[in-house]
Amino acid sequence: MRKEQDYYFKKAKKDNYPARSVYKLEEAQLKYKFLKKKQRVLDLGCHPGSWSLYASRTVGASGVVVGVDLQATDIPTQKEHAEINWLCYDVFSEQLIPDLRKLWPGFQVLLSDMAPATTGSQFTDHQQSIGLVRQVLEIARLMLHENGTMYCKVFDGEDFPEFVQECRTLFKNVKVIKPKSSRKESREVFVLGMGRKLKV
Repeated sequence: MRKEQDYYFKKAKKDNYPARSVYKLEEAQLKYKFLKKKQRVLDLGCHPGSWSLYASRTVGASGVVVGVDLQATDIPTQKEHAEINWLCYDVFSEQLIPDLRKLWPGFQVLLSDMAPATTGSQFTDHQQSIGLVRQVLEIARLMLHENGTMYCKVFDGEDFPEFVQECRTLFKNVKVIKPKSSRKESREVFVLGMGRKLKV
């Protein structure tokens, strides 16, 4: 196991998170502070739950976190943290948005650590990743409040610059982030869109 992987793996265990991926969210949060008390947060591709747990701790008991994944996730939350609503959905399901709207009017933050099942082909993996994040962007368009934030993972590749431009049509400020906890050889990067525009 690589030294940096071993460090973040052990740190996650110590901090009571189910996966080391939590630090890819924490690094962006510590710098840009887009998660705030009392917010509603939508976490797409939430399993095994680390990002939802981190968001729950950060927005506090008056906030709400909704975790969505194909796999069932059920981790209890502590009283001083936001309640997490674990939902089993495909993000491409036509029923997802109507069902979310029945319970919540919208969200201040949308998170996504989703990735496709890798095939070994960088081109195929990139194309599938772009398909996922374009769906994330569409959900952000439908469910994010004005001035809301999106933070999502995407595999870098030939269509990545075009996706960043698409994000700029919806957000006032867009940044590309490569967290320290992400393996150097990994093609994953994260796009942070801040200041969701009301009219686009």
